[in-house]
Amino acid sequence: MSERNDMSEQQTAGTVKVMVVDDHPMWRDAVARDLAAAGFDVVATAGDGPQAVRRARAAAPDVLVLDLNLPGMPGVQVCKELVGADPGLRVLVLSASGEHADVLEAVKSGATGYLLKSASTQELSEAVRSTAAGDPVFTPGLAGLVLGEYRRLASDPAPAASGEPKAPQLTERETEVLRLVAKGLSYKQIAERLVISHRTVQNHVQNTLGKLQLHNRVELVRYAIERGLDDV
Repeated sequence: MSERNDMSEQQTAGTVKVMVVDDHPMWRDAVARDLAAAGFDVVATAGDGPQAVRRARAAAPDVLVLDLNLPGMPGVQVCKELVGADPGLRVLVLSASGEHADVLEAVKSGATGYLLKSASTQELSEAVRSTAAGDPVFTPGLAGLVLGEYRRLASDPAPAASGEPKAPQLTERETEVLRLVAKGLSYKQIAERLVISHRTVQNHVQNTLGKLQLHNRVELVRYAIERGLDDV
């Protein structure tokens, strides 16, 4: 995972590698062209689910711009497979659907953000850059929905595991960062709040994920809310 850890420094100074997945060739080509014009390195495109999985594994993009409605394999399954194999991959869903169920399913599958296709070229470019940095990006109105779902999930009693080991101790700063993540703040906002660098926030989050044996931000937020950290 050292390559992924070094990725943020490269993104801050240089080019983010992006892959665009959409089953409509004209739309796919237009998005790829706009992102390339904005300075991103478009390393691959794909028009269906299985092709997306194959090409993403070969091209190793930093950010996958992914439509949900794909032939051969739905976008959420593509996201699950790729993020499951590489948790460092960032996925930005770009969809025509603003249905709450679609948004929540995408986030649960490992997507970092969700943007509607009505977004402007500038909004898309900013979303891709934020996604590459690990910050969640949502079309206005959807962020509150996702955070509400985190809280609903956290209110459901988790099944008791016999002989479950005691949760590892987090440092005071890791707990502080975790609390702000649970409140829905982006990494940039957390860095400004705590007067630390964006990279330091990312390191704290990665260390916390490792200690708690969690895989992504969705699981991390649920963990925090289950323990009431979002209310502190």
